[in-house]
Amino acid sequence: MIRARPASLVAALAAALLASPALAHRLSPAFFGLTETAPGIYAVQWKVSISGGLASALEPKVPQGCSLTGDVRTYVVNEDVRFQHGTMSCAGGIGGREFKVDGLELTQTDVLLRVDYLDGSASNQRLTPTDPSVVIPERPSALEVIRTYTVLGIGHILGGVDHLLFVLALLLLVRGIGRLVATVTAFTLAHSVTLAAATLGFVHVPPAPVEATIALSILFLASELARQPFASSSADARADLTTRFPWLVAFSFGLLHGFGFAGALSEVGVPQKAVPLALLFFNVGVEIGQLAFIAAVLAIGWSVRRAAIRAPAWWPRAAAYGIGSVAAFWVVQRTAAIF
Repeated sequence: MIRARPASLVAALAAALLASPALAHRLSPAFFGLTETAPGIYAVQWKVSISGGLASALEPKVPQGCSLTGDVRTYVVNEDVRFQHGTMSCAGGIGGREFKVDGLELTQTDVLLRVDYLDGSASNQRLTPTDPSVVIPERPSALEVIRTYTVLGIGHILGGVDHLLFVLALLLLVRGIGRLVATVTAFTLAHSVTLAAATLGFVHVPPAPVEATIALSILFLASELARQPFASSSADARADLTTRFPWLVAFSFGLLHGFGFAGALSEVGVPQKAVPLALLFFNVGVEIGQLAFIAAVLAIGWSVRRAAIRAPAWWPRAAAYGIGSVAAFWVVQRTAAIF
């Protein structure tokens, strides 16, 4: 019989009840790319999701002193993503000019701005509903790369309810600080390996099967959690294996989650002259977000214990079935998306 942990169960129930398929990740960020093809001349790409009305709500503004030249070509992919391509001229270059997206403050998404310069360097910036404009730097510095990719990593993990539910389910299964440290370390090492391998081009895995398998990994942990209090002796042996060696489960599924992180990073791209730096600090951002989530769960647990609040006996099963129900829905939805 497992001993109920109020904080973890509260967090599990809240996540399971509030999470919807649309929130598995935040609304897909829009992307505005500028590629310098000649001094002061830029190929423009604008990618935005049609679902949720983002395509009609967001309007990127041409920086002052710049102008579009020629026709703007528009493409729609899978009836959900709109691409627009054109050419922009900026006398004296794009550096130091303000870029703004009208309507962003009325949404819950972000816009990723990427500028690729002739010399091979690149600038990546993130516009948010609270900060819908940025000043494009003359040339990106190492500090800017560190800041941008760390923030992107934090935002991805905290905005990815599926990743957080996986971590939460692990916390519910783990017993003892030593095993918790080993489990978190194993998950970190595993997703770091596949994130690097996929980003550097050593391995390529289609995103749709990866997302479906990530949902399946959450469903597996939820089933293990549900079987602990109500299992036969043979099922207990299987549950004990997961409980005693959670680091093995975390490492195995962490490899899959790393491919998911790589998919998010590929949407932004990495500067050619700072690939290791961008990759390192995106991963650092993911770890900061993950540790912040774990710390929050443990802090709530400590507060509940201090308040001597007794958890109802049915909470472990409710948490397991809540997480499992959401994960099962994702499995079906994401599997259907493969075909």
